[in-house]
Amino acid sequence: MTTFSMPSPALPYPAGNFHDALPWRTLGALTLAVLLAHWVLLGGLPSLLPSWQTDGRLAGSQSTEAFITRTIAPASDEALPQTPAMLAEPPTEVLQPLDVVEPLAAEEIAPLPPIAQTSISQPLPFGEDGDEVYGIAGLADDASPLVLAIPSPTRLDYDVKGEIKGIPYSAKAEMVWKHDGKNYDARLQFVHWIASRTQTSKGALTAQGLEPLRFGDKVRSEVAAHFEREKGKVSFSANTPDVPLTPGAQDQLSVFVQLAALFGGNPKRLTPGVTMSFQAIGPRSSETWVFKVGMAETLKLPGGEISAIKVVRDSVNENDARAELWLAPAFGYLPVRIRLTQGSSDFVDQLWRSTQNP
Repeated sequence: MTTFSMPSPALPYPAGNFHDALPWRTLGALTLAVLLAHWVLLGGLPSLLPSWQTDGRLAGSQSTEAFITRTIAPASDEALPQTPAMLAEPPTEVLQPLDVVEPLAAEEIAPLPPIAQTSISQPLPFGEDGDEVYGIAGLADDASPLVLAIPSPTRLDYDVKGEIKGIPYSAKAEMVWKHDGKNYDARLQFVHWIASRTQTSKGALTAQGLEPLRFGDKVRSEVAAHFEREKGKVSFSANTPDVPLTPGAQDQLSVFVQLAALFGGNPKRLTPGVTMSFQAIGPRSSETWVFKVGMAETLKLPGGEISAIKVVRDSVNENDARAELWLAPAFGYLPVRIRLTQGSSDFVDQLWRSTQNP
């Protein structure tokens, strides 16, 4: 859960007859290597387009289809033609960039202005030592009033870099945030020339902040979570078991904006060491996410130098994905960088490139 284009690569063929330059067995080995690399990316890339699952893999890897091969014995040297025909040019449309890759032109805007804060009477709880903050649920009577600052509608474009099984890749992403003061619509989209992922969240804006009604996650086909608030539960289109809906629950996209609204409304919550927890609804299940506030940093990103607060969601065990967010005050505390790390090598790093009208 922002678009791009990729030019058709020039094939590094030597001058003259291609078969004279590369022996037949060498050509076969190179072809096999290229196919293997594409298979790894096709299987792994959707899993590293973040949906934040913590079941031991980055989400999407469980949906990788089986890759079936069969071995064909190579023809004997006597059977090879003396003068093999030139290979046909590959269809150019296979290498054409996706139509949706290049983002629509839009006028770049300056960093978002300060956002009006809406004070509400419910207090925000802190732990006994002042270090713990628990979302919106379980509010205490002796804490300070809750103040939210909902970010203005905007679109953030990102460059994405990553690595899967030692194979580097790059992509584009965009986060679009819209609201009319009563309802909201959010979208996070990642596009690579061999795969894409789109996450959507729709819901209402209330005194408690964002109240999602539907969360969608699409790689090949969409799966969705439905917030049935009148029944106090969340149901899933994937036919996984329903889960109870707790106060302050968010989905795996709306949680970004809810964090921004909480931090923007009261920057004191950005004290290093403060933690916040949410029920985080994914496309198939519910989890508890705990974010810990870190230090302010100055980042040098494709869009320029910007100050941001680092917030970390640590992995629960060694197989989980570690998530790092950098939230920029200039953009209403929306994320200007998101980095997910899986194991010791696989990662995806989403870096702010520009800010535009939604």
